[in-house]
Amino acid sequence: MTFTAPTADQLLAIRVNAGIEDLAGHDRFSSASFDLVEAIVEGIGQFAAGEFAPLNWIGDREGAKLANGTVSLPAGFDAAYKAYVEQGWNAISGDPAYGGQGLPFTLAANVLENLGAANMAFSLLPMLTVGAIEALAHHGSDQQKATYLARLISGEWSGTMNLTEPQAGSDVGALRTSATPRGDGTYSIKGTKIFITWGEHDLAANVIHLVLARTLSAPAGSRGISLFVVPKYHLAGDGSPGARNDLRCVSLEHKLGIMASPTCVMSFGDNDQCIGELVGRENEGLKAMFTMMNSARINVGSQGVQIAERALQQAARYAAERVQGVRAGSPDKSPVAIIEHPDVRRMLMRMRALTEGARALLYYTSGQVDRGALGIEAAQARADCLVPMLKAWGTDIGCEVAGLGVQIHGGMGFIEETGAAQHLRDARIAPIYEGTNGIQAADLVTRKLGYDGGGVVTALLAEIARDCAAVPELASLAEDCRAVASWMIESASLDDRLAGSVPFCTMCAVAVAGWQLQRQARDGAGGAAKAAVADYFARIVAGEARGLKGSAMAGAAGLYALDSGALAG
Repeated sequence: MTFTAPTADQLLAIRVNAGIEDLAGHDRFSSASFDLVEAIVEGIGQFAAGEFAPLNWIGDREGAKLANGTVSLPAGFDAAYKAYVEQGWNAISGDPAYGGQGLPFTLAANVLENLGAANMAFSLLPMLTVGAIEALAHHGSDQQKATYLARLISGEWSGTMNLTEPQAGSDVGALRTSATPRGDGTYSIKGTKIFITWGEHDLAANVIHLVLARTLSAPAGSRGISLFVVPKYHLAGDGSPGARNDLRCVSLEHKLGIMASPTCVMSFGDNDQCIGELVGRENEGLKAMFTMMNSARINVGSQGVQIAERALQQAARYAAERVQGVRAGSPDKSPVAIIEHPDVRRMLMRMRALTEGARALLYYTSGQVDRGALGIEAAQARADCLVPMLKAWGTDIGCEVAGLGVQIHGGMGFIEETGAAQHLRDARIAPIYEGTNGIQAADLVTRKLGYDGGGVVTALLAEIARDCAAVPELASLAEDCRAVASWMIESASLDDRLAGSVPFCTMCAVAVAGWQLQRQARDGAGGAAKAAVADYFARIVAGEARGLKGSAMAGAAGLYALDSGALAG
């Protein structure tokens, strides 16, 4: 159950797909020389393998524990997190004005990819902090930035996102948590939030909660939501943590996976003394929260890559070591390692193609985000369209690859002691949180497809078709995607678009991932192995995706052929 960072493939994706050398040509990212990039990628890979990976097994076995209002983690987590903070890994892309290194988001994405592959549950701690930093950096006041950003960027303090309530899941507008003015510019926060990742723990000196709540005069629905910063500890005059705020972790959820990530039920204002500050303006909380969620959705898409990489490594080792049976048709009747059998090779090749394709999509998206940060509007629009593809398809392949890993282990894969089952259990949350994959697909066809009257998505698909003209499977898939997009824009009803949104999202994601793998193969640095993976992806994975066109254009009528009672049956 050891982990080795896939440094060479990451560097290839960062160079070819993210275009890191082009980014370094801009003043803002001029310090991102390729020598420095190599040092960062190699360094975080070694750190993740040495510090986070050894805690993965004990974290899954023992999990987070709640006692007397305090959440604790197994032995070793505290020291590993302190080392992470002290070595500066949390500050890679942070604003230099607040102690960050100011490097591209692409490199911060690489930090989280390695941490998550080593220990997905643990990596959620810094991942949520990244989102809090984004929200405060874009929407916080100067005073809030001065108060919170430096310690969040360093990782000394951690951040959370508090959206969900028992009656308000995907329908955020139904939330009831209240915010009442206290007369001094602060607000009294009262309510309950559920599914709060790392909402309480003892690894960071303070936990900075970003909480969605409704003021007394707020309009109904999502238009009446505001965002508040609510620290676990009030701040003393020197900015250090002081007395505890009126908030607490009521319980921890008992989950299928990510056992070492405390998923908390949080209660705010039991004694009517929970104090928070408004972030931005009243009734504009969703805008601020979506800034946070956009970053989180990229990093959750990365979790699909992370868990796929870990499952692939373990399955490949097992297949190379497990001797079982004679190779079919071989004159030599000696037993061989199962990696020699065609069906095991099929599964391993698929695992590798999906993992490397999703990684290529991750870094292509990250590079577009960085160009958007440089003020390149077309890149930002393209990044916006890529995010739902990455989040949805990336997490779907995480589940598929983890499932194939169990299959390669055979009966031993179903036994917890091998560790293969943990990857499948951990992977299953990623298609659900930060907006279910159905919501991602709906976002693609209802909002992102409308960018520039469909021009942003169709320009992307046209570029793929041109660049992959010599790869008929990918060129044809891109043309199929364009045909579906045109139908959705010009002819389909809203119900029809939504009914076909998931297959369309998958088709587009596969087209982009296959294209980016072809770019890697043409670069040549990946050698014959990369060429073989890119060819397999185009022939098999893209070929399968073309078969989704009929489903994408089938319309909604068949989904409503049964009334709700008959469907529930």
